[in-house]
Amino acid sequence: MTSTPTDLGRLPDVVQAYLDAHARGDVPAAAECFTPAAVVVDDGSTYRGRDEIRGWLSRSSTEYTYTTTPTAAVRRSTEHWNVTQRIEGNFPGGVADLEYGFTIDDARITTLVISPA
Repeated sequence: MTSTPTDLGRLPDVVQAYLDAHARGDVPAAAECFTPAAVVVDDGSTYRGRDEIRGWLSRSSTEYTYTTTPTAAVRRSTEHWNVTQRIEGNFPGGVADLEYGFTIDDARITTLVISPA
């Protein structure tokens, strides 16, 4: 598998749409970026399907106040992309760099795994 650093402006449309919707706190728009059977893994928990993902997005957007800044992107393959984001806010520690590992099909996110960068 080849890893190719990518200009953040050249992300797949669905990844950019998710990042934009999530950054502005638009839970319905962010949830629509996922397939109906998508899986998200974040902070030791797994969320399956759009309803659970919508719940996760709702909780994560209201638990703390924070901003996200994408700092790097790597294309692993046509379907696999990693985006590193700096998160800053009122959560313990105040700053974190997280890697968002996306697997996409033609138009939607099928898997998102979030882990420390």
